[in-house]
Amino acid sequence: MNSKHDHNCGCDITHEHVDLARRRLLAGAAGATVVGAVGASSTALAATEQARATYADPENPGLPQIDMTIEPGRTALVVTDPQIDFLSEKGVTWGVVGESVTEQGTVDNIERLFIAAKSAGIPVFISPHYYYPHDHKWQFEGTLEKTMHSIGMFDRLGPLNLENFEGSGADWMPQYKKYIEDGETTVCSPHKVYSPAQNDLNLQLRKRRIDKVILAGMSANLCTQAHLYDLLELGYEVAVVRDATAGAKVPEGDGYLAAIINFRMVANAVWWTDDAVKRMTNGS
Repeated sequence: MNSKHDHNCGCDITHEHVDLARRRLLAGAAGATVVGAVGASSTALAATEQARATYADPENPGLPQIDMTIEPGRTALVVTDPQIDFLSEKGVTWGVVGESVTEQGTVDNIERLFIAAKSAGIPVFISPHYYYPHDHKWQFEGTLEKTMHSIGMFDRLGPLNLENFEGSGADWMPQYKKYIEDGETTVCSPHKVYSPAQNDLNLQLRKRRIDKVILAGMSANLCTQAHLYDLLELGYEVAVVRDATAGAKVPEGDGYLAAIINFRMVANAVWWTDDAVKRMTNGS
């Protein structure tokens, strides 16, 4: 696959369709000043000072400031979509998410959370995003569903088929593999739109008696935010790690800014990676 849709899957999408969709996606992103930042490193160790200033919390919050404590045995790290198509310069969405991923230091911040969780014995759950050939036969789609399907995002040849998976856009970021494939991390069934409503994340968490979640991953205003909402509705406490996610910047708006506003309004806590790591390693 190599981040392109496989033209033999029977869904009538050709490589030409994928290339055209990708060009349209990148063209729209250019109007939002994304492309100029793509050449920069995507692995800054922390959010840049400019990003911290741009997305700074209000000096005088209008809402009550609450927090979440980490309790051993009840708390897990949940990472959404830690995959190449979202987080690598080789991914099909880099043209729209690259600037945000770079300025937040998202790639390395997610890895820092993996390291901290493994060190502290905090269980890790991955909620991945995969599309199979039958998913391309849907009769109606939302705007971004249509976009993701048209560019071959997260495509695999089938639920029981790992052919061409290694190094494809659906694969994990290479530096995460040692944490995800260590025999301890729970990889849930794929979510299909944005939230975990259609996968087994809730079941896996409940079966481990977990009711507190540290949430990170991609993409801020889409899957990560949808996971936040769904988990809150299911009765979990959720702390979002704000610089271990990122969002698309397109003419329609800044997805990361939209997410941060909503995180502040509904999450039980909104942490920086530095704070999350310190809390995880100290158990508080």
